[in-house]
Amino acid sequence: MPLVSLENTITLAMSVRDRHASAEWYHAKLGFELIRHVDEAGWSEMETKTDGVVLGLGEQSEPSPGNTVPVFGVADIKTARRSLEAAGVKFDGETETIEGMVSTATFYDPDGNALMLAEDLTEQ
Repeated sequence: MPLVSLENTITLAMSVRDRHASAEWYHAKLGFELIRHVDEAGWSEMETKTDGVVLGLGEQSEPSPGNTVPVFGVADIKTARRSLEAAGVKFDGETETIEGMVSTATFYDPDGNALMLAEDLTEQ
């Protein structure tokens, strides 16, 4: 029995220099559609061709290639995090919240790969 009940969504978050230019590239080259630009958060989301999979573009001045982080959607991030922590899963700092948008928490697998939980706050 899994410790966390995941939703049928995943966001593949990657760092880019220019979210707007990257969004245009992903649209032109792969046919991804823009969901939204959230300029105050330095974040953009693209709908991929795979149901439930979103490409998230986080703007950084010096992104590191190959730094994609899978972001798993959960209905209740507090409960999910408590369950994983109780099972010895290591988290990186506190849960971060952008009011009216999302709450996220980064955690690690046994090999140190970063993963993230996210609770969508846009519909609450």
